[in-house]
Amino acid sequence: MPQPKPLLLLTISLCLSVSLSPCTLATASYSGKPLVTAVTKDPATSLYTSPLKDSRPLVLDLSGPLIWSTCERSHPTLECHHHECAHAHSFHPPNCPHSGYGVADEEDRFRCKCTAHPYNPFTGKSARGDLTRVRLSANATDGKNPLYPVSFSAVASCAPASLLAKLPAGAAGVAGLANTRLALPAQVARTQKVSKKFVLCLPRTGDGVAIFGGGPFFLLSPSQLGDLTSTLTYTQFLIKKNNPAYHLPVKGIAVNKAQVQFPGHALANGGIVLGTRVPYTELRSDVYRPLVDAFDKALGRDDAKVPAVAPFELCYDSNKLGPTRIGFLVPDIVLMLEGGKNWTFSGSNSMVDVDNFRKACFAFVEMKAEKGGYGGAPAVVIGGFQMENHVLQFDLEKQQLGFAKLLFFTSCGNFNFTRSL
Repeated sequence: MPQPKPLLLLTISLCLSVSLSPCTLATASYSGKPLVTAVTKDPATSLYTSPLKDSRPLVLDLSGPLIWSTCERSHPTLECHHHECAHAHSFHPPNCPHSGYGVADEEDRFRCKCTAHPYNPFTGKSARGDLTRVRLSANATDGKNPLYPVSFSAVASCAPASLLAKLPAGAAGVAGLANTRLALPAQVARTQKVSKKFVLCLPRTGDGVAIFGGGPFFLLSPSQLGDLTSTLTYTQFLIKKNNPAYHLPVKGIAVNKAQVQFPGHALANGGIVLGTRVPYTELRSDVYRPLVDAFDKALGRDDAKVPAVAPFELCYDSNKLGPTRIGFLVPDIVLMLEGGKNWTFSGSNSMVDVDNFRKACFAFVEMKAEKGGYGGAPAVVIGGFQMENHVLQFDLEKQQLGFAKLLFFTSCGNFNFTRSL
């Protein structure tokens, strides 16, 4: 009987080892099911939440590096030397002095208890809280329906109840969705053995949907649309050091197919960020004024102008703007991406109904103060209203965004949340 060759024996031994070899990764990766959860838009704050923690909502924050929530008085804590403790301190909140990795445990003075710094971006306040483990829940999915409930453990930071200020009523905290180890997408990928990507479909009304772990993704519609992830256009993220937000490498912005002229390198200076923290796209003043002037000129409807409604500058009589299946008949706003790709916002994402639908206002606003966040002020923050009823896939393995506007006869509220039999 022939003896195994030394090279074959070496290969087998490597595959059986517990090291992170390619052999181990090939058998361990993507063996689980993606998780699906409903996404609801809070009418009072325009923030988006998902019922992830004991059926209580967590606010979804695309720039958030952590999961944080209030905790019971008695809760487990991670030690300072735990590897997750270092990750919890990778992105320090703005205007928050670094106070070390932890404090002495009150019950065991020889034990260092890891603390993190949860940050509420809506108030600009941060706090210190224990790093702990919490139970989160969602449903496994095949991209068409929920299949069965899944409960899993996640590393999160505790936070005082005062840090919940300005969050939707009943919210327990924030689920960070940024590209960090302790944000929700990465933790779902590790615990469920799924790909490190997620699909986000923000609703205008009803329940939208988030799927963590990749596609496919289907919506109910009269024409029975196929897997929507197969229709996406992709662009690479612009990686910025010490900044977990999702930046896009935008070459320019066009209105009605004419590129807007900005001073200097305005778009390159700070970049364009995707943000669920703001309801409408915010633009730094040097970018805002040229865009507003270009839109007003391209629309050319001074006869339809009406007094503005804060926070908007341009408002029009709704009855004088022609309605279409994709919103009011107004010039398109186009983000001109690298590689000749375009992300277009038509009337349904550029004009908002106000004053009981009597007025339609241009849904881009001036950034009143610099959004410091993690790493400085961007030129543009794409707000939730502009992303609604788009399919957005955040592929954190390939560092790219896939995007597609839904067709007029369907919406993000059309996912079938009835459990499959």
